[in-house]
Amino acid sequence: MAEQDDLISFIASMTGEGNLRVEENLGEGYVRLRVAEAERRQAKHDIQHVEDIVIEMLRNARDAHATALYVATVKEGGQRTLLFLDNGCGIPRDMHERIFDARVTSKLESMKMDRWGVHGRGMALYSIRENTQEACVMTSAPGLGSAFRVLVDTSELPERADQSTWPQAARDEERKWACVKGPHNIIRTVCEFALEEEPGCEVYLGSPAEIAATLYSHASGLLDTQQLLFVDSESSLPVVSRLAFAADAADFMRIAATLGIQISERTAHRILSGSIKPVRSVSSRLLRRRKPQTAPATVDLSRDRRGLKIAPDDLGSFSRALERDFGDLAERYYLTLSADPKIRVGRDAITVTFPIQNAE
Repeated sequence: MAEQDDLISFIASMTGEGNLRVEENLGEGYVRLRVAEAERRQAKHDIQHVEDIVIEMLRNARDAHATALYVATVKEGGQRTLLFLDNGCGIPRDMHERIFDARVTSKLESMKMDRWGVHGRGMALYSIRENTQEACVMTSAPGLGSAFRVLVDTSELPERADQSTWPQAARDEERKWACVKGPHNIIRTVCEFALEEEPGCEVYLGSPAEIAATLYSHASGLLDTQQLLFVDSESSLPVVSRLAFAADAADFMRIAATLGIQISERTAHRILSGSIKPVRSVSSRLLRRRKPQTAPATVDLSRDRRGLKIAPDDLGSFSRALERDFGDLAERYYLTLSADPKIRVGRDAITVTFPIQNAE
């Protein structure tokens, strides 16, 4: 038996592969695996389905203190593309690759147990990369959030056959909302996470074009449009707000690509024109909540932020002066302003619109 063990050790040392995988031959057919090989095998076990990737990425964003999470997904042939964007704490540039190494984590003091198990071992991203064609950080920086892209060959890593059916929700014994019917697909995975983390996280799910429209709508509503006049590059903006910086459809398409969102220029035009509507949050759709009404902006600045820049105070003074000078014309033709003058600052022109109503 000793001679057999020696032979196995000799072969392992000669082949290279065995030497890399095995730390010690224990005899009787038993070996002690090297740490790297044990981690690789664990990673293969951790991710069994595409839906496992989704929940791990959502948990990562939550633990990065994100309050808004956007999931875009599309399947072409046998390849599933998953995009995850969030407004969390972000990742330093020199860590964009290293976070996919085994046992790398930012949760030294905050390992968390939730309904999906322990989180914070530093194995989630490593496991995802081991089981997919590609897993990468598209863009991220401290304080600016993150965008990830994951490409999956579904012939190697399976997913639920029905990826279009939404679950049904009902209150459980503790009066909490929970998914009670529907296939355990990507949609249900996102819904279960959204209900579990409500109200701390708002989650949005759709196609890449729908998520791009949603990001654009949210950014336009949250950012002070006048402040964008002083932004030189979208990279200084939060990841989830960068599409608001687009000058035109071509620029929109370019910025979307940096987030991992591949769309045509025609689709970009449709988003900018409002033809593609933003999606509601997963919990709002699942629980049939109404979307709150938002007031329209009083000043409509040009989307071409790279052109002429006018200070907000000067724009305000200009608007008030225009309103005073409009008075003479309004008096002669019985006109009344229905709102403040709207000023569009473009690259080559300043356009002023006077919203009016006929005086009775």
